[in-house]
Amino acid sequence: MSHTPAARSATDLAESDLAERDTAFITGPAPVRQPRGVLRGAARPAPGRRLSKAAVNGTLVLAVVYTLLPLVWLVTAATKDAGGLLAGDAFSFEGFDLGGNLSRLASFHDGVYFRWYGNSLLYAGGGALLSTLVSVAAGYAFDVYSFPGKEKLFGVVLLGVLVPTTALALPLYLLAARTGLVNTYWAVLIPVLAHPFGVYLARVFSAGYLPREAIEAARMDGASELRIFWSIGLRMIMPGFVTIFLFQFTAIWNNFFLPLVMLSDQQLFPLSLGLYAWNSNTHAEPSYYPLVVTGSLLAVIPLIIAFVALQRHWKAGLAAGSVK
Repeated sequence: MSHTPAARSATDLAESDLAERDTAFITGPAPVRQPRGVLRGAARPAPGRRLSKAAVNGTLVLAVVYTLLPLVWLVTAATKDAGGLLAGDAFSFEGFDLGGNLSRLASFHDGVYFRWYGNSLLYAGGGALLSTLVSVAAGYAFDVYSFPGKEKLFGVVLLGVLVPTTALALPLYLLAARTGLVNTYWAVLIPVLAHPFGVYLARVFSAGYLPREAIEAARMDGASELRIFWSIGLRMIMPGFVTIFLFQFTAIWNNFFLPLVMLSDQQLFPLSLGLYAWNSNTHAEPSYYPLVVTGSLLAVIPLIIAFVALQRHWKAGLAAGSVK
């Protein structure tokens, strides 16, 4: 049979369509290519996104500068004498005399500064350790045991978080005066043992990290409740213990108003109160300026050591509940 040219061309088109469909079925559809200009435009971040990123980075830089600038000033100012400090050029190391400042600080008033240093270590170290033990024990009890009025009593503890410590200074002084504790170490140590926020944190850590199965197993083995707390509970919530200790250590180390109310004997002063007394004399005697600045620089060192030495336990506590 003879085919006309029009019929032959239609047949060829049909066959080519069938061949393309078979190829598409085997190899899949051909990739759709976007125009080159569209791809380049999509790869570039939007101007608003770049602006927000720059704003965030700029804010972080300002925050870092705001945080580190006083510390840099303290380091450089501690190397100058009274004349260099009063000259106003505290950010340079010109006239470096850090050794002389440390020597004068150690010998001033028979080395009373280092007496204050030891007092601060006693108040902050011993007070924070005892306060943390009390807080962890109370938080553990609120979490593990059931007793009448538990939640109401815990609510009263939380109310203590809302009361500022300065409002308690006068009632505490009256109690200390009645018991004869004014102008003693106990006048500063005993009030810091109560730490309502530490009790709250301890209960949160105990609820998150202390499995009830371990406590029940210890009870079945015949362990006493005190042994369970000391050997199991305290060990498992050790990151919480370290966190509460760091909070309390920092608060007691920087505490000012309570020692100001309780103490009048300079031999019992902590660093915060002693440096304040020296700073009050700088207007009359400028020679106190290097002593105050150098003493303030040394006062930062225990806080840095505490955070650096305990950060491993603290980081463990921050990450412990991240994955369940």
